[in-house]
Amino acid sequence: MAASWRLRCDLPLLRYLLGFGSRRSLSLAQGAAAWPVGRGASWRWFHGTQLLQADPIKILMPSLSPTMEQGNIVKWLKKEGEAVSAGDSLCEIETDKAVVTLDASDDGILAKIVVEEGAKNIKLGSLIGLMVEEGEDWKLVEIPKDIGAPPPVSKPAVPPQPSPQPQISSPARKEHTVGTARFRLSPAARNILEKFSLDASQGTATGPRGIFTKEDALKLVELKQMGKITESRPAAAAPPSTLSASVPPQATTGPSYPRPVFPPVSIPGQPNAAGTFTEIPASNIRRVIAKRLTESKSTVPHAYATADCDLGAVLKVRRDLVKDDIKVSVNDFIIRAAAVTLKQMPGVNVSWDGEGPKQLPSVDISVAVATDKGLITPIIKDAAAKGVQEIADSVKVLSKKARDGKLLPEEYQGGSFSISNLGMFGIDEFAAVINPPQACILAVGRFRPVLKLAEDEEGNPQLRQHQLITVTMSSDSRVVDDELATRFLESFKANLENPMRLA
Repeated sequence: MAASWRLRCDLPLLRYLLGFGSRRSLSLAQGAAAWPVGRGASWRWFHGTQLLQADPIKILMPSLSPTMEQGNIVKWLKKEGEAVSAGDSLCEIETDKAVVTLDASDDGILAKIVVEEGAKNIKLGSLIGLMVEEGEDWKLVEIPKDIGAPPPVSKPAVPPQPSPQPQISSPARKEHTVGTARFRLSPAARNILEKFSLDASQGTATGPRGIFTKEDALKLVELKQMGKITESRPAAAAPPSTLSASVPPQATTGPSYPRPVFPPVSIPGQPNAAGTFTEIPASNIRRVIAKRLTESKSTVPHAYATADCDLGAVLKVRRDLVKDDIKVSVNDFIIRAAAVTLKQMPGVNVSWDGEGPKQLPSVDISVAVATDKGLITPIIKDAAAKGVQEIADSVKVLSKKARDGKLLPEEYQGGSFSISNLGMFGIDEFAAVINPPQACILAVGRFRPVLKLAEDEEGNPQLRQHQLITVTMSSDSRVVDDELATRFLESFKANLENPMRLA
């Protein structure tokens, strides 16, 4: 909180402090040098430039998720000099998961915006703004000098342009030149030219992108044997590591290439050379996703089990609900079936904390949602205690908030089991990566018609069409072994194929 000082002095002293004093008031002030001012402060406290200036309230980059190490300032919702009340939204911050609104905890005035909109990779605890209490002059607030320069606002990446300067050639790569014209030789052509002491400038490059080919070199050898050209080895020059000055090539001296030299090609020994790629800026969310996926696949022993489930009964129940204007999806039934199965088999509703498994008291199912910034997993809390319609309502609300970047930290942090459904994208089956510290994730494909033999009421075999989906469970073998994963899938299949169990 900003410090607030109260001056206890008489009128002459106050007039002197404010600059209205005369010689007489100066003597009064000098005579009153030992008077108590404020809360026991001495006269020396009044010397300096911070005479009546209070300490500002610092606004620091907060930690808005357990995995957050830095954040981006998306937008300031208040302007400098604008009054702020406790609970008002100050700015929007992009974390490693979503865009979160930072709220003020005190009343006051926003005095300075230290970090502008669009600034990226602001470390936790960094100063991003300053506030003062109501009634104080916010214009007098200065940014502390010990915080360093604010990070620059990132600009869209511009594809690098090919450098006009000559590059240092590798000692193993020799190039034949005429003046400053550069030739690109095929390996076979280079060997032939060196063997017969010829220069590529004496011939014409006919290969794609102006490459001097083996056939071009053999033509030079034939011309030399006929006496039409003489031996012409390049004069000794500086070592390959020496960089000579570049002279603009003349149109009359350079060879006539059938195709331009640029765009540049990759240089041997120098991958990712400038001009051969376009760099795409990564958001905080995608960086964190890449980090966590790499950690998961390299540290968690994944095991996989697959089963086919018949959706015939589920689709029939869903059609009946639609007639009653109750809109639910097949994925809502899958979430409900997984929640019921986890309730029946708490040994799968566990997590790994680095030292051992921990059984979780609540069935909280994370549902993967694809957004423009990456994959995020909002959580259906206590899913085992919710019906299919309640789950459907929760999924719709959380999915919209995820795509809008408005999820609160408590809406995507945690979870005990994940479900990723790519059926709506036409994927038959796939295997998903576990989201630590969770122990399992269920990958769901599309449902598809399949003809299978079945017995009718009289016991006669006949072909019937079945709507099947393929589900693959990835499990952490340290916590859920193959036998437990198999029993889980058997129970899940039985629950999904009998919707009455999900009521």
